[in-house]
Amino acid sequence: MKLIIQIPCYNEEATLGLTLSELPRQLAGIDEVEWLIINDGSRDRTLEVAQASGVDHIVDFQCNQGLAKGFMAGIEASLKAGADIIVNTDADNQYCAADIPKLIAPILEGRAEIVIGARPIQEIKHFSPIKKFLQKLGSLVVRLASKTDIPDAPSGFRAISREAALRLNVFNEYTYTLETIIQAGQRGLAITSVPIRTNGYLRPSRLVKSISAYIQQSILTIVRIFMTYRPLQFFMMLGSVPFSLGFLLCCRWLLLFWGILGDNPAKPRVPSLILAAILILIGVQLWLFGLVADLMGVNRQLLEDIQLRLRRKEFEPKSDRQKTKF
Repeated sequence: MKLIIQIPCYNEEATLGLTLSELPRQLAGIDEVEWLIINDGSRDRTLEVAQASGVDHIVDFQCNQGLAKGFMAGIEASLKAGADIIVNTDADNQYCAADIPKLIAPILEGRAEIVIGARPIQEIKHFSPIKKFLQKLGSLVVRLASKTDIPDAPSGFRAISREAALRLNVFNEYTYTLETIIQAGQRGLAITSVPIRTNGYLRPSRLVKSISAYIQQSILTIVRIFMTYRPLQFFMMLGSVPFSLGFLLCCRWLLLFWGILGDNPAKPRVPSLILAAILILIGVQLWLFGLVADLMGVNRQLLEDIQLRLRRKEFEPKSDRQKTKF
């Protein structure tokens, strides 16, 4: 059983050494523990620090690709290196490495294929009230879209089994955290969370450059995820707004036309009728978009099944290949 701990890095010279120094090299139930970093176009001494600390694998991007692409590059590199379990953590030493045994325990026991470390959000002092609220909102939307019960969806401290890693895809360029949980829920992967501890605050978040930018990115990410993985539900809710307004205007026009409301039933009130018709048509069109998107989602699932077969063949351990020849 091999465990690989991967760390996405972007200009992490100041904190990477401390983070690596706290990672374990031996764990109960694990035969091998290896470290992997994804150097996402760092312009400082991140690579030198990693090499001096004895990192086993390095994925090196020449220019910055973003957290989501770095995460997936690390997953593929870990699979190629024969990882049975992959643990993802951050380079700023935010997560307590001593909780890794707790994080991988559900996978070793066969109870889960993905485990998310749930931080004590309300106790983290450097999180602003707005950020805490958005953390809760994002987790709520993910629970609704994925039909899972993960209290801290944005947490990057997570353990992933080999089978789950083979099934993961990330389309969002901003972050991987929310999307991977929704995928797990949709594909029927067993996913759970465990409470974990956090370390002291060392540096500002790379994702949160400002509160306004964080709010904008969070809303766009949540909306896009909901559109991608729950298109019918999303467009049904969206289309219900103009359809309901148009229906109410239509009812008002009929009441006026029959003389139940107002004192001039002969007045045509054509603009009101036209607006009602336009709103109803917009609502119906949005519902049709949802149906089409839902059908396209079925096609996406078929493509993902094909991708899974190709990945299994590509990342199949050599020993298993020899067995299949016989």
